[in-house]
Amino acid sequence: MADVANHRTSRTGSEPSTAELVQRATEQVSRLVRDELALARAELTQKGKHAGIGIGLFGGGGALALYGLGALVAAVILLLALVMPAWLGALIVAVALFLLAGILALVGKKQVSQAVPPVPAATVRSVRADVDTVTAAVRDRGRA
Repeated sequence: MADVANHRTSRTGSEPSTAELVQRATEQVSRLVRDELALARAELTQKGKHAGIGIGLFGGGGALALYGLGALVAAVILLLALVMPAWLGALIVAVALFLLAGILALVGKKQVSQAVPPVPAATVRSVRADVDTVTAAVRDRGRA
């Protein structure tokens, strides 16, 4: 972007021609677009990782809830049935499993919320700054 603002002279020793300025601007815009796309790709990759972790935690919470209900419920209920009515033991175990599943779901939700919105915010800010810089350079060049 510095080439646009610099007053480099053409081969003839005078101000650069319009064709030279257009060629430079085209090269710079092309390079800028490539760089911005690379930045967007990196940012979206990072957000995708957070979404993947969050979804995995949601799945883990669900699997834990199902396996916990299937394997440990019966054993714990039978153990509690030794000291209290069986229905009360079953209720206590169910509440404990649902609390654990809820905690895992909240942790997963936090991970997913870090990935939303899936817009590369840093890249958008960078592109806006680039547009503002080019606009200011063109405006200043037009005044000169």
